[in-house]
Amino acid sequence: MSNLIVPEWKVDAGPVRALCTTRRGGASQAPYGDGAGGPGLNLGQHVGDDAAHVSANRASLRALLPSDPVWLNQVHGADVVGAGTVSGVPDADASFATTPGVVCAVLTADCLPVLFCDLSGQVVAAAHAGWRGLAAGVLGNTVARMRDAGAQQIQAWLGPAIGPRRFEVGVDVLQAFAGLDPAGRHFALQANGKYLADIYALARLALHACGVDLFAGGDYCTVEDAPRFYSYRRDGVTGRMASLIWIDA
Repeated sequence: MSNLIVPEWKVDAGPVRALCTTRRGGASQAPYGDGAGGPGLNLGQHVGDDAAHVSANRASLRALLPSDPVWLNQVHGADVVGAGTVSGVPDADASFATTPGVVCAVLTADCLPVLFCDLSGQVVAAAHAGWRGLAAGVLGNTVARMRDAGAQQIQAWLGPAIGPRRFEVGVDVLQAFAGLDPAGRHFALQANGKYLADIYALARLALHACGVDLFAGGDYCTVEDAPRFYSYRRDGVTGRMASLIWIDA
């Protein structure tokens, strides 16, 4: 499978493996295609795409992985589950794993995917951080669960999300981050009374607040890069990319 993004960590991740898909390739047709008339790699089962196409896309992805991904029913919250112990598709927005070969995964199309690993390569995690989950503490909760599982030094990678020039929000979002960003430094007031929010900067603040200062990524914009990324904000009806991480068996 081509057109994958392989995270570049601040520190060598040892046995940790990770990847993020794009919209290119696969079997899905418009509006879940590649944006240029070709098939797309939509991995979301809940967006109205043909179920057979999604199954084919997931099978193509599965061929690159040591096991089936542990998919989540993402609810824009802050709950974290152990990927090696859950059954079915749990309501959660993050998962962690300590067992080699267990694949943590999140789906996004503007929300921020964050992948984590400890420097020893013994604990990994994936979090879905839309603004609601980010404000509710999903990143801090993920880090806490990793530490409970034995992680000490942790690093994070910020995957493709809506960029700071495109993430227009209302005052309710500004207020939701009053505790994390009391001065509103990462919200730019616009002439229409709305704000442009920098979800990457807010995520870095949240990571710093829980003692994680090693992070990479955060230089994408799903809205502006239509050839590579699905974007709900841009297109409305669209597919989902996956960000995945596991410990090599």
